[in-house]
Amino acid sequence: MHVTSLGFRTDLALLTSAGSVVEDRGTHLVVRTPDNPSYFWGNFLLLAEPPAAGGEREVVGAFHTEFPEADHVSIGIDGDGLPDESRTAFEAAGLEVDVATVLTASELLAPRDVEAEVRALASDEDWEARARLSHQLYPGTSEARFMAFARGKNVQERRLVDAGRGSRFGAFVDGELVSTAAAFVTEQGTARFQSVETHPEHRRRGLAAAVVHAAGRHALDHLAVRTLVIVADADGEAIGIYRRLGLADAERQVMMEKRTGEWATTGA
Repeated sequence: MHVTSLGFRTDLALLTSAGSVVEDRGTHLVVRTPDNPSYFWGNFLLLAEPPAAGGEREVVGAFHTEFPEADHVSIGIDGDGLPDESRTAFEAAGLEVDVATVLTASELLAPRDVEAEVRALASDEDWEARARLSHQLYPGTSEARFMAFARGKNVQERRLVDAGRGSRFGAFVDGELVSTAAAFVTEQGTARFQSVETHPEHRRRGLAAAVVHAAGRHALDHLAVRTLVIVADADGEAIGIYRRLGLADAERQVMMEKRTGEWATTGA
């Protein structure tokens, strides 16, 4: 299956580089991250196109066949949209449908100065602080389970850092990590931003813009990157930050998921 979506193509490149496995079924891909089975968008189906009318529940059933022990459902669709009737059918099957915006830039505008130290994460303590920051954003989940998930994501990203494919930057206020973003090379000349996170008590201070800019500049200046890619909720606050940095809308990305139990409030 040939993936045309820039958003999913860069997703898959990072996942496979960090240890995930992609199985081609012809009409869809099965993406697995065996080391982190609770990572929703590390364990999902990617359809080549929307199913024929009435096939939506069959697709959900296919997910459960591939991931019988998963307590989530995650399904993406390659392409730039989803017909209204298909969206309605997936929602009737219990899935939340999100048509996100993929943005790109070849340069970045400088953000305003911030009262924080902005630098790349380096030590084990830095990365543990990143995992704990992630958990603070989803306090409704059990610490043990969420931290296992967050540390698993750290392991994957540190493989990319060690391979020289990018860095995760953080904004530190009085020594505390309060905002973070990463950018990693996915293919020659292209880098994808990953997981922009800011502590709720430190938002609207320019910190997210500062770490996104730092991660993106590192890719542009040191990794021969010509195109930066980021994916954002079309109706979220973050997309405005990215646009002000110079990123422009390029396409849409269709993602559908169902969360159960304590994961119902996470962004895993």
